[in-house]
Amino acid sequence: MSNSLRAVRGMNDLLPVDAPLWQYFEATLRDWLKSYGYHELRTPILEHTGLFKRAIGEVTDIVEKEMYTFVDELNGESMTLRPEGTASCVRAAIEHNLLFDGGKRLWYQGPMFRHERPQKGRYRQFHQFGIEALGYAGPDLDIEHLLMSARLWKRLGLSDCIRLEINSLGGAESRALHRQKLIAYFQAHEAFLDEDAKRRLIGNPLRILDTKNPAMQSLVEAAPKLMEELDDVALAHFEAVKAGLDAAGIAYSVNPRLVRGLDYYNYTVFEWVTDRLGAQGTVCAGGRYDGLVQQLGGKPAPACGFAMGVERLLALMAEVGVRAPAAAADVYLVNVGEAAARFALQAGESLRDAGLDVLMHGGGGGFKSQMKKADASGARHAVIIGDDEAAAGEVTVKPLRESGEQVRLPLAAGVRMFLAQKGLLID
Repeated sequence: MSNSLRAVRGMNDLLPVDAPLWQYFEATLRDWLKSYGYHELRTPILEHTGLFKRAIGEVTDIVEKEMYTFVDELNGESMTLRPEGTASCVRAAIEHNLLFDGGKRLWYQGPMFRHERPQKGRYRQFHQFGIEALGYAGPDLDIEHLLMSARLWKRLGLSDCIRLEINSLGGAESRALHRQKLIAYFQAHEAFLDEDAKRRLIGNPLRILDTKNPAMQSLVEAAPKLMEELDDVALAHFEAVKAGLDAAGIAYSVNPRLVRGLDYYNYTVFEWVTDRLGAQGTVCAGGRYDGLVQQLGGKPAPACGFAMGVERLLALMAEVGVRAPAAAADVYLVNVGEAAARFALQAGESLRDAGLDVLMHGGGGGFKSQMKKADASGARHAVIIGDDEAAAGEVTVKPLRESGEQVRLPLAAGVRMFLAQKGLLID
């Protein structure tokens, strides 16, 4: 048996070959979030376990089965690696009184942790981008979030392979009436329930509707529908959301069985799903959670938001052929000789001072082998320095991606030449 150390199952390394797509995705999201006026919030990876039990709900898969929870040996407190971002975001907003002067549009990113069976697009350490709009009532923010996400799919080239499903969970009274009917219905058919459904029957019957058990699908389809219990306020809110989507030309389907896996949701819930990733079809999901701020100890404040799984979206981008734009250095510095190596360091810094990206050859090697690496690097030019150039304070510039003769010139003139070619030279 090998004694070599390996990463924890379901927690993956990001290798350099994969990093450009991640960086392209993250840069696109940052630009997109800025265009809507959202501001970054960073929260700890580790939180008190009670935060997630209060926010997510104790009778949920996440709290019951999936959280990485342990007792801190120093103080005996129960701690949990965050399984999702909304609870931490709301906790931070309450703790730091972020809503003292009105609503806030926030976003976060980072690793989340759930102990589940690893498979494609579903890992024990996974990454999310999420946004939370705290302190905003009414359907306009629900619509904004759906328009935002639709715009992102367009930017990423994914519009043709992602579809939108929406539903309304109504308010507390509607859910209470529906809950009573669900309990009565499932109790009358208890013989057909699996063990998970029986366990949830009293504590969280709404979650039975989200079962993935094929044997229970016909039973779930015939269950009482929450939509039939919605009051006038909830119906008006949902109709306004649909009207906003219609006006924007965004296609959607109403899925009355869409309930989401966390207890804090009310009114609008939605999922963006794809058929291109097998069973892990949800790539972005969210909705409104107007009671969560007060539930976690803050002053009552409406809220809504959504989160997207980075690994799933990157897998979808790869599936449909989206690639990160090619990125390469402006200059590859070739140097042969001791004096040349010393001068190359100076030349590289001068070029970087001018705003150029410079890749310096390291580890020695002959001129031919260095030029082969320069060509393979994708750099636009090779800057060649031998001992003769170093003694004269000069460099030889050779184009690598276009026709043209190589030219030898003083270092300062070489910098100006590059700036002129990039259209950055200002006299």
